[in-house]
Amino acid sequence: GHHAFEWQPTLKSVSQNCHVGIIDGLSGWVSSVDDSPADTITRRFRYDVALASALMDLEEDILEALREHGLEDSASGFNVMVKESCDGMGDVSEKHGGGPSLPEKAVRFSFTVMSISVLAEGRKEAVTVFREAKPNSELSCRPLSLMFVDESDHETLTAILGPVVSEREAMKESWLLLTLGGLQRSFRFHFRGTGYDEKMVREMEGLEASGSTYVCTLCDATRSEASSNMVLHSITRSHAENLERYELWRTNPFSESADELRDRVKGVSAKPFLETQPSLDALHCDIGNATEFYKIFQDEIGEVFCKAKPSREERRGWRAALDKQLRKKLKLKPVMRMNGNYARRLMTEEAVEVVCELVPSQERRLALRELMGLYIQMKPVWRATCPAKECPDQLCRYSFNSQRFAELLSSTFKYRYNHKITNYLHKTLAHVPEIIERDGSIGAWASEGNESGNKLFRRFRKMNAR
Repeated sequence: GHHAFEWQPTLKSVSQNCHVGIIDGLSGWVSSVDDSPADTITRRFRYDVALASALMDLEEDILEALREHGLEDSASGFNVMVKESCDGMGDVSEKHGGGPSLPEKAVRFSFTVMSISVLAEGRKEAVTVFREAKPNSELSCRPLSLMFVDESDHETLTAILGPVVSEREAMKESWLLLTLGGLQRSFRFHFRGTGYDEKMVREMEGLEASGSTYVCTLCDATRSEASSNMVLHSITRSHAENLERYELWRTNPFSESADELRDRVKGVSAKPFLETQPSLDALHCDIGNATEFYKIFQDEIGEVFCKAKPSREERRGWRAALDKQLRKKLKLKPVMRMNGNYARRLMTEEAVEVVCELVPSQERRLALRELMGLYIQMKPVWRATCPAKECPDQLCRYSFNSQRFAELLSSTFKYRYNHKITNYLHKTLAHVPEIIERDGSIGAWASEGNESGNKLFRRFRKMNAR
């Protein structure tokens, strides 16, 4: 249903009509020929209409909390924290009989209202009147825009998200006036783009692709720096800095060579167009690290630590042995692409025991067990919605554990981590404590709700499973 609301000051370049349903996603680019193309590649809700409707859905919860705190006549000073997520959905072509189908790629952008607090007159502390209990459920995750576009198609993606970005910029500076419980109240929105996997962050923030020397979206480390110093890095990148660096890249004010310039801008090479929060996505962290452990397991089965370059055939044999063992002992079927469920089952003590049966040397088995043990201690910290409550001990020991984990990688597993390290392992070891200190949680801000929503979308479209 539609709700009456207004903005103060009025939003630039957004119509004041609040009774608007699904609109053409390209609306907001003024086109002179025919104003609304019939079959558009994207449909979306107007961002402000969607936010107002989300708040109205929470009306009862908010009013109840206000009554509890004796604040039911508070009219101003409401702050709303919004998590934004965006993800490519891969191929969403419908099932047809016969013939190869053309891949249709889609991207979904959605938001979750994470919390609402109010700073009442005469009070020093803000009171939280709503906190999303299941921030990673597809039920709390509200779709804003659906686009038939390949997430790698930078031009089309920027064109489609352009109007969303400008609407969001306008809303940051303005108050939403909305009637809740018979009283007009004013809300200010704070947007945090955290529900993105690394590929999408790099795309939005103008960084080189994931294989870049510049391994991190949070700091300037190069891959070899990140592998020689695994733990001590602080978060320095930001949307504003990326914009400045893009200007340097574009203008080359010091007339440097390509290599010098690239080193100066640390891998920023396109114009950032959507602000993301420098963070780590818990779901993809899980998946990325599990992929890496899956490879370590193969290397350990083949005793790579004491071999020169093994051949392709040998590697294939180790992988087959690993898959067969996991299937037999854990009923874990091999997957084409690592996914969250496989990752969860692989990163367990029982999985490492099963793998150890194939590892010849006792010493290597102990090292593998210790590595997995440390990982299992670390994981709840970036998975929990509120680590300080849910796993305080692991939170306290995180830096210690990550230090030990790094020592193991650079000694026992040096054959894999000499001058190289994977992007997510670097983030897991170097940046988790700082993000938790800043935001209180990593798990709550993950992309999972949006990813689950993708699954629903596929179901509704009678889709080929990916």
